[in-house]
Amino acid sequence: MKKRIAIFASGSGSNAQKIMEHFKRHPDAEVVLILTNNPQAYVLQRADNFEVPTHVFTRHEFYDTDDVIRLLKNLQVDLIVLAGFLWLVPTGLLNAFPNKIINIHPALLPKYGGKGMYGDHIHKAVLAAGEEESGITIHFANEHFDEGEILHQSKFKIDTGDTLEMLKFKIQQLEHHYFPRVIESLLKKMRS
Repeated sequence: MKKRIAIFASGSGSNAQKIMEHFKRHPDAEVVLILTNNPQAYVLQRADNFEVPTHVFTRHEFYDTDDVIRLLKNLQVDLIVLAGFLWLVPTGLLNAFPNKIINIHPALLPKYGGKGMYGDHIHKAVLAAGEEESGITIHFANEHFDEGEILHQSKFKIDTGDTLEMLKFKIQQLEHHYFPRVIESLLKKMRS
């Protein structure tokens, strides 16, 4: 039976799209659901383009009920992927899927992680600090922002004159290349 992936995203969903593309005709895994806390998120359109079902949830549903956990359990989800999802994962969900929730972060953790560190906030902080390199971190989710066990890091040199847009472009290239592959290798390890 194919391994089943659910993706949480809050915005555009370019990483979610790369993951859906990667697993569209994959022999061993498939994306079975896209979830979002944002009814306006473009990721919903991307999911529709791939004919992947979607679920929009509220803060109340996510934090005060077991509705999302029940949905994921009913779909027999093997791996939960956070791809630009901005809310902290509640303990109930972490406990229901131990070591089965991964996140991608557009910086080299442990630097530039934590609450409020997402998107342009990170890249501006990296540039302001005069860092010589940046990159991506793929890690297990836990009860704290960006503190779970690191699975993969990739980095690049920041060139003199690199702008915010250049940094975002370089990060996205790494994300789109490595995220689907790290997911694939993790699913291989999960095979019983």
